[in-house]
Amino acid sequence: MKYKNIVIVGGGITGLTAAYYLQKEIKEQRLPYKVRVVEASHRLGGKIKTMKRDGFTIEQGPDSLLARKQPVVKLVDELGLQDQVIRNATGQSYILVKNKLHQIPKGTFMGIPKNIRPLLSSNLISAKGKRKALMDLILPRGKETADQSLGTFFRRRFGNELLVNQIDPLLSGIHSGDIDELSLKATYPIFHQLEQEYGSVLKGLKKTMPEPAKSKEKNPTGAFFSFENGLETLIDSLAENLDEGTVTVNHAVDHVEKKDYGYHLLLSNGEVEKADAVIMATPHFTVPQMFSQYDFFKPLESMPATSTANVVLAFDQSAIKKDIDGTGFLVSRSSDYRITACTWTHKKWPTTTPDGKVLLRCYVGRPNDQSVVDMSDAELTEMVLKDLRKTMKIKSVPEFSVITRWKDARPQYTVGHLERITAIRNQTRTHLPGVILTGSSYDGVGIPDCIDQGEKSAREVVEFLQR
Repeated sequence: MKYKNIVIVGGGITGLTAAYYLQKEIKEQRLPYKVRVVEASHRLGGKIKTMKRDGFTIEQGPDSLLARKQPVVKLVDELGLQDQVIRNATGQSYILVKNKLHQIPKGTFMGIPKNIRPLLSSNLISAKGKRKALMDLILPRGKETADQSLGTFFRRRFGNELLVNQIDPLLSGIHSGDIDELSLKATYPIFHQLEQEYGSVLKGLKKTMPEPAKSKEKNPTGAFFSFENGLETLIDSLAENLDEGTVTVNHAVDHVEKKDYGYHLLLSNGEVEKADAVIMATPHFTVPQMFSQYDFFKPLESMPATSTANVVLAFDQSAIKKDIDGTGFLVSRSSDYRITACTWTHKKWPTTTPDGKVLLRCYVGRPNDQSVVDMSDAELTEMVLKDLRKTMKIKSVPEFSVITRWKDARPQYTVGHLERITAIRNQTRTHLPGVILTGSSYDGVGIPDCIDQGEKSAREVVEFLQR
């Protein structure tokens, strides 16, 4: 029997998910297809990376999954990982504004008010800022535009003060980007839809997202989950569920060439891999290098990606003289800090930290402060401690620190992103049938988004080969 070959370039969460669902479909339909995953680095998982040290469980990339996102819940169920799931401890989160910690108002969604009372009682913004924010209730709908930035949209609806002090720390923190550059349509189109349908974002959120019923549980479960042994459990399980010999690491794809019968992939070790279909689950800026003869990939070269670093600090509990009741804080642009956020991991994820110890995780790398990522470990640790000491009384040096740098790892969906990606994909279908672009550079940066893209790519490949 002649088999058709499917090569997946990239062994991150998107590529592994695509491989998993492909092999599942192949077995169910008894299809004559073979799947191979080619990963350039020495390990699988991309930005999902868990470290064990001295009894601590340390996430060097993402630390959790959103429980309401169905693609990840479905995958966890299929992999049989339910008995390893842990939920985050709930607690107050804060925003640091002008060197003072303020509680994030309860009645908000992604920093945007869902009702009036929490907005009026908030100490994050002034009375003038509150009056400006309430204008969202009476402002006319915005004109239909091709796209606009998050900053433009929210500044018009709620004013600059709420944007800077409350909305920006959450949304910019999620994307490690500039809210005045990020595309509304590509990141949070729901807010534009609410404005158009209800005439007000606040009214729309109140109608579509009513306040949840008060839980009678003493310790209600959080909105996020992970696994007892860390988030890399998901990667390990995916890899274990793939057929033997599916994955190759330490092999980069240098060049992809179209042939009459499919594609030749030239690997970094000189080997050639033949494919009838190719799933490109790599960072966007690598695609023009592999398809250098096709000019329509050129716009991907100018698509920005920011760099970040996270600094994990472990302490004995006695070292923290001023503890804070909560799970962490975000930092507004109006504060004189270089860290962008801090998670009190020992409180948010108690199972990660031995009794009597404290685990703090801080983030650096604003779009206008990219050089911070290139600091030495010693410089980064000292800088982070300096910022932390402004809000916490830390009397000694950490027992250890773990610093992880992610260079050009956060793709930025700037204004016009969807149109650019659609144009590139249309050209790809025409000139390179069977080549699929997928992953965090295109249709969502979160892990659930990438899982969803991986599954959709698997279906798209099967449909293409069956045609």
